[in-house]
Amino acid sequence: MPDMRKLLDWYDAHRRDLPWRVNGGETPDPYRVWLSEIMLQQTTVTTVRDYFDRFLSRWPTVHALAAAPLEAVLTEWAGLGYYARARNLHKCARIVSTELNGRFPATPKALQTLPGIGPYTAAAVAAIAFDRPAPVLDGNIERVSARLFAIGEPLPQARKILRPLAGQLIDNRRPGDTAQALMDLGAMICIPRTPRCGDCPLADDCAAHNQAIAGSLPRRPARKQTPTRRAAAFWLERAHDGAVYFETRPAKGLLGGMLGLPCSPWENSSRNGKPDDPEAVSHHAPVRGTWQKVPGEVSHIFTHFRLRLTVYRCRLETGLPDTGHWIVPAAFPQRPLPTLMRKIAAHVLNPEHDPQ
Repeated sequence: MPDMRKLLDWYDAHRRDLPWRVNGGETPDPYRVWLSEIMLQQTTVTTVRDYFDRFLSRWPTVHALAAAPLEAVLTEWAGLGYYARARNLHKCARIVSTELNGRFPATPKALQTLPGIGPYTAAAVAAIAFDRPAPVLDGNIERVSARLFAIGEPLPQARKILRPLAGQLIDNRRPGDTAQALMDLGAMICIPRTPRCGDCPLADDCAAHNQAIAGSLPRRPARKQTPTRRAAAFWLERAHDGAVYFETRPAKGLLGGMLGLPCSPWENSSRNGKPDDPEAVSHHAPVRGTWQKVPGEVSHIFTHFRLRLTVYRCRLETGLPDTGHWIVPAAFPQRPLPTLMRKIAAHVLNPEHDPQ
């Protein structure tokens, strides 16, 4: 079994300086720990730093976040992706603020009853915020554990083996620090492909290092080719002020609850035709009008597919939709527009693409 005292000594000397962490001996703020862990789901530390600082500056407590309008939260979240996280973040804050008197539960089981908190996040918050000996298994700890114990089973199947092994690594005197130390070791030393075993405090106890196979673990299935979906997006301008028409997307699904331009279905099928098929355009456009194709296309990668959009532009003064949202381009930064919609705006508003 690895000597975790070596890891904790290394952590005390080399820990990352992160805005949601506290110095040794200080008590962590569960709100900051929870906020950071929700943001860090499928997102890098580098990306999260600025978002975390902005959120904390605007909503320094769970009560402040709970009192915020959802649209304001979505606007600050725009660009982080996986927008269901933001909606669940807001729901969770309201429950903690109003039903739990502002106090987060301390155990993984109780934390998992809250919106947006799954097994990993519950374990991380319990360990880091409340010093509970909960086995945390993020991507970094997954990699460290697979190498320490030389687990050859490929992911994701290996997780059923790695979770109890990660639990064995907990130093019960400092559970929260153990979790963060393992995260830092994976981020700084036990990195993918080319681990820096010569700098690792656990190298002598690492089965993969001793077998000279650390760089090949954890094993992963062959990467599947990313499929491509195509669709048409419709940029409808109001003639007298240049405001653009947006709809609120359905609460469930990709970009759920966010503002979006009207689009044809995101798929390739004979039923819907090609994005540049005039019949398909007339079928899915929000109003009748002279729709002009914007040269080029917009490409965006989601988790499981690439989306390629052909954009059509129309400028009208009458016959406009009486629902939805009309937003002038100058106000785009203040509204909850996801990255995809901002890409479309940049594509359309580029003068060399202006069809007029």
